This record gives sequence, structure tokens and C-alpha cells, in this order.
Amino acid sequence: MPKLNYKVILHIMGLLLLFNGGFMLIAVFVSWYYDDGIALQISSAALITCFIGIVLMFFTRGRGKELKKREGYIIVTFGWIFMALSGTLPYILSETIPNFTNAFFETMSGYTTTGATILNDIESIPKGILFWRSLTHWIGGMGIIVLAVAILPLLGIGGMQLFSAESPGPSADKLKPRITDTAKRLWLIYFSYTIAETVLLKVAGMSFFDAINHSLSTLSTGGFSTKNASLAYWNDQPVIQYIVILFMFLAGSNFVISYFAFKGKIQKVIHDDEFKWYFVFIIGFTAVAATIIYFQADLSLSSIAHPMVWGEGESAFRHALFQVLAIVTTTGFVSADYTLWTPFLTVFFFGLMFLGGSAGSTAGGIKVMRHLILIRNGITEFKRTLHPNAILPIRYNGRAIKKEIVFNILGFFILYMLSFIIGALVFAFMGVDFMTSIGGAASSLGNVGPALGSLGPIYNYDVLPPAAKWWSAFLMLIGRLELFTVLILLTPFFWRNR
Repeated sequence: MPKLNYKVILHIMGLLLLFNGGFMLIAVFVSWYYDDGIALQISSAALITCFIGIVLMFFTRGRGKELKKREGYIIVTFGWIFMALSGTLPYILSETIPNFTNAFFETMSGYTTTGATILNDIESIPKGILFWRSLTHWIGGMGIIVLAVAILPLLGIGGMQLFSAESPGPSADKLKPRITDTAKRLWLIYFSYTIAETVLLKVAGMSFFDAINHSLSTLSTGGFSTKNASLAYWNDQPVIQYIVILFMFLAGSNFVISYFAFKGKIQKVIHDDEFKWYFVFIIGFTAVAATIIYFQADLSLSSIAHPMVWGEGESAFRHALFQVLAIVTTTGFVSADYTLWTPFLTVFFFGLMFLGGSAGSTAGGIKVMRHLILIRNGITEFKRTLHPNAILPIRYNGRAIKKEIVFNILGFFILYMLSFIIGALVFAFMGVDFMTSIGGAASSLGNVGPALGSLGPIYNYDVLPPAAKWWSAFLMLIGRLELFTVLILLTPFFWRNR
């Protein structure tokens, strides 16, 4: 057994719980303001969480400052688990979700920004709980930014060293004070986008409560809504959907790109490989989907709530763009039941679940950056068959990439696909049908939310047996934390004293 600094691990767990309890107090204020009758229960949850956090921090004083890679993996993984466990308290104490399995599933879905839900009637839930539910998304999204910018490059996760080379502060070699400054700047952008979307949605016709909740969900690429029909509730108000489309696009792009844009470094934005191809993919996939919707699908049949407006051409474009962005960025909002459009589009959107947004964004999935490297590596291998002695480097943003990073990305992709296959097999073993199994595995692992079969856009995850909900929550966790971070803890060599 390796020597681990348990004090520093528990100290950070306590800090996270204190942080979580503080956010619960915001939900208490919302509950009190709307007089939904559960402010006391959420207050109790906040106090319990803060108390445990303070106790952990008090008894781990003098913890020392040394933090090694092993502690890093443990802190990232168990930090998310501790947050999810404490995050169940508002649901359980308010008896909104009295079942622990369901409460943990909903909370893990929140923090991992998956957006899958077990709630059958969202609109009957007290406003304090709805706000807490959206807030778990926002907290998780904020945490993902820190992971992408500061932690994962240090741990060498899935080629994230590439992202660290492009960010304005972090070093892939060792932790520096600049990381704190970088994280603060990116959080400020994250917070500012949230405020901006809230204001725009309110002006466009949403209530303030709906606007703030959907902003929290959008910027975190989460997908929790305050309405049973999700964004389809506003199908008769296209401006609202276009606002959400804009912020889904921003949330799915690298937040460092936004930083460069605000600094006036437009050339860095334009010439960034990942952002350029992220944009091209969105446009291309939207063109394909919109064309098929316009000529083959009946939008009136797939409308979940209000009918489509503004003409068939505009509706086809808007709903194609909305669903492409919702799935590519893994936000998971729905404007229509896309499984009713055509069989081709059902498979098409299923495939998009494996794309993911940009590195350094709050989106889940494999990430555009990794796909680019994989494609370029494949093309390079073709060239090597013709010119075996040639030196053919793989380039990203004009620079040659180290072979170690390419191998890391190849390993990540293989592990991701194996996780998907095993995930689907386990669902099937638990008695879940084929379409639901593959859809649930892809959606949970990619943190998308809506899937296929019984987990499609108009259904929810309450149909899964309890064991399958725990399995889905596990897939959400490993997908959100870039696979290696969690799975390495399950290997025997991680715990050997070397």
C-alpha cells in the first residue's frame, strides 16, 4: 500500500462539503422567497453538510502541502462522490425524492451535468428543489473547468496536455500560482455568460425563475429544465430557443477561446484547430439534419408541447440546429422528439453522442480535439504505408504533437468504446432492452441525458431498475472525469507501494 497523505485528501473533502453546503443556502433563499414550504428542510441539509465539512477540516489541520499524483486521482474521484452524496440531502429531507437510489441518481446526473432525470412531473416539484437541481449542474460545470485547466493536464489524462499548452496559465509539468488566476478568469466568464443568458431569456419572455434555471443548465451543458417538455415548452417562442442555441454553442466551446476573444486576440480564436472544426461540424451536421427534417419528417408529430411556428423551413433549421447542439455539447435539452423524425436521424443523433464538445468546455463526450488527432493519425498512417522512411509528424494548431500524447488519445478512445460496450452489456444483463441499453450507455458515458428506446426525449430514467440506475450513475461519473481518473483506482498497481 503506497503512503498517501490522507489528511490532505480529507481536508479537501471537507472544503468541498463546506462549499456544497454554502450553495445549498442559496437554494434556501429561493425556497423562502417562493414560499414553497421546504426552506427548513433545505436549511437542515445545508447545516448538516457544512457541519461535516467543518469537522473534517478541523481534524485534518497541519495536513502538509505535498500533493502527489495518487492523491490527485483520489481527490478528483471521491470529491465528486462526496458532493453527490451530500447533494442528495435536500431531496431526501424534503421528501421530494425519498428513495436514496433515485436521489443519488438525480444528484450524480446533476453534478456530472448529464441531465438525465427520474422525475415524472417536474412542474410539481417545489421551486427550492428545482433551483437546487439546476445549481448542481452549475457547480459541476464550474468544477469541470478547473479539472480541464488545472488538474487533468497534471495527471496526464487522455491527451489533455494539449489543452494545457493552449490555456493562458497552466503548465503540464507542475502546479503554478498562475492556475489560480486562470481558473478565476474562466469562472468569471462562466458567471458572466450565466447572467447574460438569464437577462436575455427574461427579456425574451421567460419568467425570471425559468430563465435563471435554464441558464444554470445551459452554461454547464447539463439539461435539467423546469418544464416537463424541456425547451419544447417554448416552441411557440423561437427567440427563446435561439438564445439557448447561442449559449449552448458557447458552453460547448473551449472557455479559453472565450478568454482570448474578450482579450481581443481574435486571431487565436480563428486559427484554433478545435474551435474551427467544432464550428464546421455543427454547421455540417445541422445542414444534414435540417434537409432531412424538411423533406422527410413531420414536425407536428414530433412536437412535445406547443406547435412549431415561423414556417416549415425555419422550423426545420431551428430544430435541427437545436438538437445537433444539444447532443454535440451534451446539454441534453429537447425541442422535439427526434426519434420520430426518421430512422436515419435517430441513428445520426445516436452517433453524435460520441462526438462531444471542445476540451476546456463544460461539455462531455470524447471531445472534438481527440477526434481531430485520431483522424489525422489515421491519415498519417496511410501516408506511412507509401513512405515508410518519411518523418510525418501529426500537427495540432501548427505544432507537432508528441507521440506519447497521440498514444494517450488512442488509449482513451479504445477505453471509451470498451466502456460503452461493457456499459450496454451490463444494462442488457439487467433486463433492459437493446435500444435502451445502447442508448443509455452512450448517453450516460457521454453525459448527454436523453437517449434512445425507453430513455428517449419524451421519457426518463425512472423506468430503469434500481441496479441499472446505479450503473448509469457510475458511467456518468467515469465519463465526466475522463475515464482514467476513476478507472485507475480500480487497478491493483495503483495501490502498490512503488
